[in-house]
Amino acid sequence: MTDTVKIRGRSSAEKRRPSVFWLLAGLILPLWSLMVRYRFTPQSKLPQTGPFILAPNHYSEIDPIAVGAAVWHLGRLPRFMAKASLFKVPVFGWLLRASGQIPVERVGAARPSSGSANPIGAAAELIAREAGVIVYPEGTLTRDPDLWPMRGKSGAIRLALESGIPVVPVAHWGTQELMPRYAKRIHPFPRKTIHVSVGEPLDLSKYAGKPVDQRIVTEATRELMDAITALLAELRGEQAPAERWDPSKHQQSETGRF
Repeated sequence: MTDTVKIRGRSSAEKRRPSVFWLLAGLILPLWSLMVRYRFTPQSKLPQTGPFILAPNHYSEIDPIAVGAAVWHLGRLPRFMAKASLFKVPVFGWLLRASGQIPVERVGAARPSSGSANPIGAAAELIAREAGVIVYPEGTLTRDPDLWPMRGKSGAIRLALESGIPVVPVAHWGTQELMPRYAKRIHPFPRKTIHVSVGEPLDLSKYAGKPVDQRIVTEATRELMDAITALLAELRGEQAPAERWDPSKHQQSETGRF
C-alpha cells in the first residue's frame, strides 16, 4: 500500500461561508470520526476555487458519506446530483436545496448510455455556483468480485466534455471494512482507516473542439476508469485485473443489486 498521510485541506471560500453544511458537519462528523480515520496520499488535493467533477470508485453503500467527508476534509463542500423530483419532497427537498445538491432533470431515452441525466443543466448549476460535484462513473456498486472498478458509464465524462469542467479521478479503500458491499449494517469498531488518493484532473484536451459523439465519450470514459483503477492499485498495493469487469459478459444487471 502506498504511503499516506493525515491531511486537512485549506478551506475554500465556499466552505467558510455559513451554510447548512456547517450544521450537517457539526452533527455528522464527530460521530463519523469515532468510526473512521482518513489517510490521504501526499499528492491528494482538490481545486480550491471553481467547479469540478469528482469521479470516485464505488463498492459500498456507505461510500457517499465516506467520499463526502473526504471532500470536506480537503476543503470543499461535497455535492451530489439528485433527481429533480426529490427536490419536491417536503423537508427532504429543502435539505437538498439548502445543502447545494444539484437537481438533474431526466430526459427520457434520448441518452440511455449517459444515465439519462441532463448534463447541460447540471453544468450550468455547477458553473454558476463554482461548485464541485461527486459523480460515480460506474453508476452503481461494482460487480467485480474483488471490488476493482468495473466498466464505467458515460455520465461524468459527458458532463465534463460538454461543459469544459475538469473531471478529477479519485480512489478510496477501506470503506468495505466499515460496511461490506450490500451489508445491512455497519461495523464501526474497531475504528476503520480509509485511504484516499486524489489524482490530477483528466487531460481531455485532445477532444477539445470535437463533436461529443459516442466514440469520444467511450474512449474518454475508458481513460477515466483507467486513472481511477491505477490510483486504487497504488492504494491497495496490488495489480489490477488485466481486463475490467463487464456486467453484460457475466449476465449481471447493471442497476440495483446482483
